[in-house]
Amino acid sequence: MTMKLGFIGLGIMGAPMAHHLLKAGHTLFTHTRSKTADYLLADGAQACANAAEVARRADIIFTMLPDTPDVEQVLFGDHGVAAGLSAGKVVVDMSSIAPIATKEFAQKINALGCEYLDAPVSGGEVGAKNAALTIMVGGSQAGFDRVRPLFELMGKNITLVGGNGDGQTAKVANQIIVALNIEAVAEALLFAARNGADPAKVRQALMGGFASSRILEVHGERMIKRTFDPGFRIELHQKDLNLALSTARSLGLSLPNTATAQQLFSSCVAHGGKAWDHSAMVRALETLANFEIGPQ
Repeated sequence: MTMKLGFIGLGIMGAPMAHHLLKAGHTLFTHTRSKTADYLLADGAQACANAAEVARRADIIFTMLPDTPDVEQVLFGDHGVAAGLSAGKVVVDMSSIAPIATKEFAQKINALGCEYLDAPVSGGEVGAKNAALTIMVGGSQAGFDRVRPLFELMGKNITLVGGNGDGQTAKVANQIIVALNIEAVAEALLFAARNGADPAKVRQALMGGFASSRILEVHGERMIKRTFDPGFRIELHQKDLNLALSTARSLGLSLPNTATAQQLFSSCVAHGGKAWDHSAMVRALETLANFEIGPQ
């Protein structure tokens, strides 16, 4: 069944995600800060003047934006999504933002007679392009069931975690695990290389054992080959760890290794690396060691 969909935020992640919806035959209304990509327009996307117009013309509206203030502005600012909504529509925020703010946004959208789903994703640019994202959803069962066929066009592992905000909580947990795994792989490969072993061969050996992981597979290779173009920018992972640490502080919870990973990212930013891929955390450790991993 062809549906009228909206997509707001067409960056590294949003554009390929929107394209999957378009290729499935749905009508797509778009809005983004710069301009809708030519390939989306060529395949039938209809660019709108603002978010309110997207919401008026679409029945299900997706947002994919950098941070909590961006989502708030797009939803509730001048000419925002809320201004274009009518009862029965669904707003699906696929950004990674604060769980507490998400609950507040959901209440405001629900008060307009609409469903709200928070549905952050994991898998990065590669997952977005390959329609292989992991999607963590917070919201009602009815809202989830309505949107699930669309999620299946963008991702593979799709889970209704719980109520509004729980999807964002799951995403923050995901980002803690990813950051700490990047740090572990970076330390291991740095240790191996500094001790005279070929880090590529060490990585190959570890891929067959209990230490194997997607981080070792993908980001370990980036560390060795020095391919630090995003990917997923360090500044965005910093934002996610800020959410983890600020929420933990409010809960009286200690996350010591998350704090260490954040400091290593901050060191990268201090060296001009906010737009590096997050696998470049290894550069902070290399600075401390005065030694660089590289092809042997």
